[in-house]
Amino acid sequence: MVDQNLVADLNKQAAAANLAGMLGRVAKQFPGKVVFTTSLGIEDQVITDLIFSNDIDIKVVTLDTGRLFEETYKVFNRTIDKYGKTIHVFFPKNDAVEKMVTEKGPLSFYQSAENRKQCCNIRKVEPLTRALEGMECWITGLRASQSENRHDLDFFVWDAGFKLIKCNPLLHWSLEDCQKYVRENNVPYNVLHDRGFVSIGCAPCTRAIQPGEDFRAGRWWWENNSKKECGLHTHDE
Repeated sequence: MVDQNLVADLNKQAAAANLAGMLGRVAKQFPGKVVFTTSLGIEDQVITDLIFSNDIDIKVVTLDTGRLFEETYKVFNRTIDKYGKTIHVFFPKNDAVEKMVTEKGPLSFYQSAENRKQCCNIRKVEPLTRALEGMECWITGLRASQSENRHDLDFFVWDAGFKLIKCNPLLHWSLEDCQKYVRENNVPYNVLHDRGFVSIGCAPCTRAIQPGEDFRAGRWWWENNSKKECGLHTHDE
């Protein structure tokens, strides 16, 4: 098991100005044990470009919940076409999805927070658990300005739930920084970002936001909770 005491040392070495260098050092620190999970949103496309363009030994995976936007699949396809690299796909377990939909219907997540969290757990958290199995470092596209409960993150944190080190290389980037990088480096991105979608997840659970709304307002918008999460990023200590 990875030593969580490494977190402090890794943060001391972190260089925000050289993200490719940071990712390269992580790959050498945990050879064959580093995974990057991409939702194919603009932040994750920045990290994907850094990994693939620099041939960094980090496994790239994505979670296909079965409810993604068509535009998300299109950017997925453009990405593998551009880089000629593999993005490993993890699906939810079909028996769990079948049981949930049979018992509660296809839109049960609108009915209660409990139902929504059940759906997120089946379609996202359980597949993520399999994707992280045997890994020691998990790269994410989290940014501090994305939500209230992400303000206090560091470049490296210990994830107590998954028992590994989480690396957040884009921690201090703004959305504008990501947009600039994608534009200047000709990185494929989801066209929904041009239509007011800043955080893109499952199609039934994501909408565009209005000017002045919180970054996460478009996710599970029917729930009145400023700290809305799907369960993937709730274990940090």
